[in-house]
Amino acid sequence: MGCCNRRCGLIAGAVVGAVVAILGGILIPVGKIIIEGTVEKEAVIEPGTTAYDNWVSAGATVYRQFWLFDLKNPLEVLHYGAAPVVVEKGPYTYRTRYLPKENITFHSNNTVAFLLPIGAIFDPTMSEGSEEDNITSLNLAVAGAYALVPKPLHSVLEILIKSTNSSLFQRRTVKEMLWGYPDPILKETLGLFSPYNGTYDGYYNVFNGKDDISKVSIIDRWRGETKLTFWDDEYCNMINGTGKMHMSKWNYEKTVNLKGIDVYRFSLLPSTLASPVDNPDNKCFCKNPETSKNCTLAGVLDIGSCQEGRPIFISLPHFLHGSPSLREDVLGLDPDEEHHKTFFDVEPLTGFTLNFAKRIQVNMMYGPSKVITVLKKVKDYTLFPLVWLNETAMLDDETAQMFQDEIISNINMLEILQEVLLGVGVVVFVVCLVSYCVVRKRHNQSKLA
Repeated sequence: MGCCNRRCGLIAGAVVGAVVAILGGILIPVGKIIIEGTVEKEAVIEPGTTAYDNWVSAGATVYRQFWLFDLKNPLEVLHYGAAPVVVEKGPYTYRTRYLPKENITFHSNNTVAFLLPIGAIFDPTMSEGSEEDNITSLNLAVAGAYALVPKPLHSVLEILIKSTNSSLFQRRTVKEMLWGYPDPILKETLGLFSPYNGTYDGYYNVFNGKDDISKVSIIDRWRGETKLTFWDDEYCNMINGTGKMHMSKWNYEKTVNLKGIDVYRFSLLPSTLASPVDNPDNKCFCKNPETSKNCTLAGVLDIGSCQEGRPIFISLPHFLHGSPSLREDVLGLDPDEEHHKTFFDVEPLTGFTLNFAKRIQVNMMYGPSKVITVLKKVKDYTLFPLVWLNETAMLDDETAQMFQDEIISNINMLEILQEVLLGVGVVVFVVCLVSYCVVRKRHNQSKLA
């Protein structure tokens, strides 16, 4: 009887060990499902959630750094048709996105509308120089008018340029170039980002994620429209802006550790700015075969259609991934993948972007003319780099610690508990099973004796 009880106890112990091991095996996936469910609830944009509190307010501090290109040989370009030689100056750093969203309105289709106030505050501690630094750059009015005024009327433009004592290039302060100055030709304020302070972007209408968390922050409408109307192309008119990046344009690079948190780093695919020859999706950005070398120019996109026809092109800084001719036409550029690429870091469990650097360069085109004196020595159409900017933000130390305490530490605790349960369960199961076999063998031997 005692032997039977012993064998039954060992069998029960083995069963308990197996159950404990199985429990350890399913703990992590079940625990992660529970954690993910909690995270998803807190990621919905509605009053009372963590996401809403951060979304409404300015959230993480966003900085926008500007590097302006200073022309070193304006007279040689004007008088002899030499290639422009530029040197970048900066960064000139501004704090942006520090104002909370306004006019927030929730709709029954699980979207929320808002206005985004715009402002920029100069931060001298993060800048290399003052807003009053002077640079020699392209005359925005002359280059713009050259493209907008029909060639038969270039003689009128010539008179305007001469009567205002203007030239192809101008000397301005950093503040003037960025935020505006009174232009003598147009008789209005002109600047790369003018008007800016005190203006609004939107209305935006975004999904709040309540019915589908994968859609949270994705733009449903911008200024009441589901698509843009600048281009005669459905692809180019798509509104891809979103709190979660449009992944078809991004390339996974590596996993990096950001303040104790493992994140996936994604960078912009080179094909995003490829020529229409290599990327047919970009054909709508090739508006003029003459200025784009028959649409073979890589690394730049003509966005004049959404800039009232002005000859403005965007690229990566220093024409990274651009055609070599871009850096032959303008000297002094030195593209560097690490310093000039655009990237963002995503925490894989929550899908939150914890760090990003959006880098872009603004360029303007000018070309030759037989009528306009300041353009008579220009040999070919030239894309002049005006400024490149880096908009960047990173979660602060306090948020990183909170993220680790509330999410990462819970997952680590589950993993430790899983290992303990698996280890204990397997040991108990094996010991009980082996002991049962030994006891049973002895019992059978004693019966034979």
